[in-house]
Amino acid sequence: MAEVGRAAVRDPGALLPGGFWAAVAVWLERPQVANKRLCGVRLEARRSVAEPRAEDCGQRPNAGREQEERAAAAPGLRPPDGALGPRPSSGPDLGTAGRGPEGARRRRGEERGDGGPGQPREPGVGDAGFPASDLESAWDACSRSQAGGGPEVLAFLAGPPVGPQPGAPRQLDLVLRTVIPKTGPRCPLAVPRREMVVRDVLNGTVTFLPLEEDDRGNLKVETSNVYQIRLSQSREEWFISILIFCPERWHSDGIVYPRPSWLGEELLARLARWSVDSKKSGFKSTLSLISIIKYSKTYQMLKEKYKDMVKVWPEVTDPEKFVYEDVALAAYLLVLWEEEREERGLTAKQSFVDLGCGNGLLVHILSTEGHPGRGIDVRRRKIWDMYGPQTCLEEDAITPNDKTLFPDVDWLIGNHSDELTPWIPVIAARSSYGCRFFVLPCCFFDFIGKYSRRQSRKTQYREYLDFITEVGLACGFHVEEDCLRIPSTKRVCLIGKSRTYSPAREVSMDKQRTRYISSRRGHLASPPGETPASLPPRAAVGHEGHPNGHRALDVGAAEGGAEAPADELWLSGFQPREKVERLRNCATLPRDFIDQVVLQVAHLLLDREEQISIGDASSGSSKAWNRGGSLSLTEVASELDPETLQRLKRECGGLQTLLRNNHQVFEVLNGRVHIRDWREEQLQRQQHPEAKRRLFSEAFKTRICWFFSHHPDGCVLPSDSCPFAHGPAELRPPRTPKKKKQIL
Repeated sequence: MAEVGRAAVRDPGALLPGGFWAAVAVWLERPQVANKRLCGVRLEARRSVAEPRAEDCGQRPNAGREQEERAAAAPGLRPPDGALGPRPSSGPDLGTAGRGPEGARRRRGEERGDGGPGQPREPGVGDAGFPASDLESAWDACSRSQAGGGPEVLAFLAGPPVGPQPGAPRQLDLVLRTVIPKTGPRCPLAVPRREMVVRDVLNGTVTFLPLEEDDRGNLKVETSNVYQIRLSQSREEWFISILIFCPERWHSDGIVYPRPSWLGEELLARLARWSVDSKKSGFKSTLSLISIIKYSKTYQMLKEKYKDMVKVWPEVTDPEKFVYEDVALAAYLLVLWEEEREERGLTAKQSFVDLGCGNGLLVHILSTEGHPGRGIDVRRRKIWDMYGPQTCLEEDAITPNDKTLFPDVDWLIGNHSDELTPWIPVIAARSSYGCRFFVLPCCFFDFIGKYSRRQSRKTQYREYLDFITEVGLACGFHVEEDCLRIPSTKRVCLIGKSRTYSPAREVSMDKQRTRYISSRRGHLASPPGETPASLPPRAAVGHEGHPNGHRALDVGAAEGGAEAPADELWLSGFQPREKVERLRNCATLPRDFIDQVVLQVAHLLLDREEQISIGDASSGSSKAWNRGGSLSLTEVASELDPETLQRLKRECGGLQTLLRNNHQVFEVLNGRVHIRDWREEQLQRQQHPEAKRRLFSEAFKTRICWFFSHHPDGCVLPSDSCPFAHGPAELRPPRTPKKKKQIL
């Protein structure tokens, strides 16, 4: 046994020992938060068992001074009210999981081995044919085998005793989990590993026992990689330590089992920090509604298949962010829909419509993977021409009315759909009883205009998610929430897969929807000088119990952002975004006006002289260069004339946007403006990904260097190192973009 790390934990908020168990729950249920090479875990089963008797495992080794310290700290380690200690923070105990209609649907998926992280599966046969209900018998078998051949493991598991030992054996909490590694080109052979986790709350220990199957299918403990996390207290000071049972035999695969140094440094530091962190997340664990094993495989397959999109991305947006975000979204939806087909016994792949599809990449991936569907957006994108004929994308404005319904579509998707986001559950509910929805909210919109906050105790994001959930419930959906793995701060999705009512109640439910939408008029942010218009009466009920018979889609009612006639809208005043987006990022301001502001701000900074030496001092070629001082945005604004400020205020971001647009001259950090030092830029540029370095090389010497023309001391870089031209003679013509090939 060896201690690979020990950390003292300061606890000013008196959060221990409860905070320790909360930190352990994170490592137990979401180890990918610390170990980025893991995709996640699946909690298989949980049981409470009696500690193996001392005569079965032999005499415990003498714990010495640590035993006395832990015995003195025993009252602090015991859970309150005689409880066994905290269980995993998400997911009920087995035997109670899945009660009610929502749990019944989840239970059917978990019995196939698809439980998400934090969701223990019901008793049944899991992966590799292992019955989760036999966890206790597997524990008994492991206990007997260790007692007969190596009682040291059980002694290590029990740890030093805390205080006087009761006559009856203590209760231990067992959790069976499957650790799922990420798969990819670097680790194509990584396979899930099963572990038994033993939590002894009285002793403050959590032991991780890797499990392997022998030739007969019996489980046994792989003793080489057994490790333990331990909480102790000495003289009113708390310590967290990590111990390895057999350090000389520890086998590190670099994925599921990292090096001991990583456990004793990285993991220990995180556990210590989490133990005294009083902040609680208001969101669910990632990928809690789908199988993370399936997701990992699907994501890696799609990432490999569509990675070349980064190289040919024609839009001005960041290709890596948008490509990999849509790949992750597609992987999630493909797994969600696959599990839905298994649950419903279907073979045909679900159809979809993506409302506000933007660049259309999500539509392209889903269509290529066999799902019939289309995307609709008010503005056409350049990349649409690259997808090929199998990707159906339409340029039209969507207005919520009886003509914009999709009776033959299985799923409606709203991926950052902005002003359409609250309407998507309504459109799905009124399209057909079988229509479902998936929304990923980003910008905060109500039925008309911006969403107005009502609570200050929640974050604006959390409050808006609750609002969209409320809309879904009012429309008659069971709304589920999940957290995606995408490179975005807004990554919580809301899903409506089933209804809360029977088809016979469709007419009364639609009246309820109408009343709810009408009730929102008091919360709407109307344009200045206008009041929300009254809600028009719903049309007469047609066939299938739906208003107006759900006529086919007619999206031509509001071209170019014009407001549709009030008698066709479900709520008067809705305006789709404009067909031609107005640029208000200072890019359309007159060039002479921009140059004037840039020169004025630059002189303000240079007046605060800060001289540095550039060049080679040893060869006598060094010289002084004024890098200028720094000013806050408020200080800069106070030096500009009122007319200039007023003109900038009409642009999004105002003065700050103009300065950031002039990236060659200025650097804006934490609200302060600096003259950019291009020597530092050279060092940072070497760390940029290949796609960005390629963009830099294509733009090399295509613009005049501002410092060469305007700075009193010239450019800080020599001509051969500066990416900008030192005079007209160095100018190169801009490269004409290559014609993008079609993606088939």
